[in-house]
Amino acid sequence: MSVPDYQSLMLPVLVAVSDGLPYRVADVRRTVASTLGLTPDDLAERIPSGQPVFDSRVNWAATYMAQAGLLRRPRRGILELTDRGRSVLAENPTRVDNVTLSRYPEFLEFKMRATGSQDEPPAASATPGGSGTDARAGAINAPTAETTPLEQLERAVKEANSAVSTELLQRIRERDPDFLERLVLRLLTAMGYGGKAGAAQHLGRSGDQGLDGVIRQDALGLERVYVQAKRYGPEQSIGRPDIQAFVGALHGAQADRGVFIATTRFTSEARDYAERVAARVVLIDGIQLAELMILHNVGVQDERTFTLRRVDEDFFDTL
Repeated sequence: MSVPDYQSLMLPVLVAVSDGLPYRVADVRRTVASTLGLTPDDLAERIPSGQPVFDSRVNWAATYMAQAGLLRRPRRGILELTDRGRSVLAENPTRVDNVTLSRYPEFLEFKMRATGSQDEPPAASATPGGSGTDARAGAINAPTAETTPLEQLERAVKEANSAVSTELLQRIRERDPDFLERLVLRLLTAMGYGGKAGAAQHLGRSGDQGLDGVIRQDALGLERVYVQAKRYGPEQSIGRPDIQAFVGALHGAQADRGVFIATTRFTSEARDYAERVAARVVLIDGIQLAELMILHNVGVQDERTFTLRRVDEDFFDTL
């Protein structure tokens, strides 16, 4: 048989980790391949970049289910069933696919971030990532008259980055608050704040009135940006009282600008208050934090680079 599409691999992956123990992804792949009776020739099939088709599709089946909360990745290269995944298996499904995952708001939010629209996730019958196609791939629908290959590629990259954003936030929330405080200073430095003449200092618990860090924009420290970092779960939100406390801390430090970074959302009241206060306060929520980390290469690394070529018109005009 040929390698199934990534959606058809979702249920076998869930079953492979159904006992609730953490498994290495490589072991999950071996179990699934054995369950499906895939031959060495099937497993040898590769996408143009060189990665085995089967490995790519299993990885994306796991990624999508992690976005929906059926699986978790406690550490690098490890998959583990969640209570939600256990509940899905308890239903004795004959198939798990994007329609199944669409029950969960986390997956719908992921798809909305990835597509930039309210589009529904691909239907259960869709088979993106066909033979010879990178199944990162789950992100690309079949070519249509409305989408060009470039548009499909850009959408695939956006969806891949959206998946990475979710995993980054999960990893950050699993670390202690001190890690987040140091991370945001590293990120702001990577974004160019502080420059060659400035400096970033972690204040932490011993900081001035609860401020977690400060970036001095010049050698004399005349231009200072203070930082507050809050590590909250996705079910929580940052409200106006937290921003009021931050503004009060800025006032106590005789500062007029600050960045408040959280691993969750800000309420509309919090954002409205930040807009109206005299101090310049920038709010960065969890999704923005992860997107900035990807943009400035903090906590991530390049996996693959594609080069798109076009005809050089000057070559034909000047030769």
